Amino acid sequence: MIIGMTGFGTSQGEINEFGKYRVEIRSSNHKFLDIVLHLPEGFLSLEDQIKKEIEARAKRGRITCVINTINKPSPHVFINKQLLKNYISEIKKIQGEFHVAGSVGMSDVLHLPGVLSLNDSKVPSGKMWPGLKILVRKSMDDLVSLRKKEGEVLYRHLKVRLEDVLKVLNEIQERFKKVIKEKLVVIKIPEERSSFLKSSDITEELERLSFHAKNCKETLSKNGSVGKELDFIAQEMQREANTMGAKTFDAVISSRVVHIKSQIEKIREQLQNIE
Repeated sequence: MIIGMTGFGTSQGEINEFGKYRVEIRSSNHKFLDIVLHLPEGFLSLEDQIKKEIEARAKRGRITCVINTINKPSPHVFINKQLLKNYISEIKKIQGEFHVAGSVGMSDVLHLPGVLSLNDSKVPSGKMWPGLKILVRKSMDDLVSLRKKEGEVLYRHLKVRLEDVLKVLNEIQERFKKVIKEKLVVIKIPEERSSFLKSSDITEELERLSFHAKNCKETLSKNGSVGKELDFIAQEMQREANTMGAKTFDAVISSRVVHIKSQIEKIREQLQNIE
């Protein structure tokens, strides 16, 4: 069964001792697979692994993955005591050498470069990935589920339109047999009859368009990524319909061809949503 390209999935949870995270993945229409990641600081080393998880479940679409930190352990305050000792020692030397009066307070020394810092260690990707992978997969499960539901809706709409095209083609075929017979009775000269048939016979176009419509209907029932194949078939349908419209001489057939072309246009629009 066909799969759509629009979906959304989200999940959140604790990842070992690294805190709580939320993973949101959304997808929209695109000719190819385009993955965009928005990751917290320190997650760059996990980019390839996240993309592989997404690529395993989706073949087409613009997919945006956003990972947000809900909460994580507070960073540790780090005081470089050795550096602080060096600063104080040098300050005392300067005071004694240059006879500088005054005292050095806590606020003064803590603001010296390198004395006080936050020890916020980088995320160890090896320990982080197993937990994050679970969240990414849960989000992809939700996204794929919605894409499948969209595919079911698209399948029903497309099937109805294709069946309508086939029905109208049968009507055109019956009408063409009638009007061509009436027209040939009027034309007496063999050369004119031959020229008329060559320029107005739409039998071949009817057969081709019918074949493509049936092929499109069958392809809709295939599993996997068939969007590009369906789009190609629809292009061929449109080409045959245009040729048939240009060749026909009957007003009734022309109106029915216009109806078919309208249906094919709507089919092509809907096919843009299929993976």
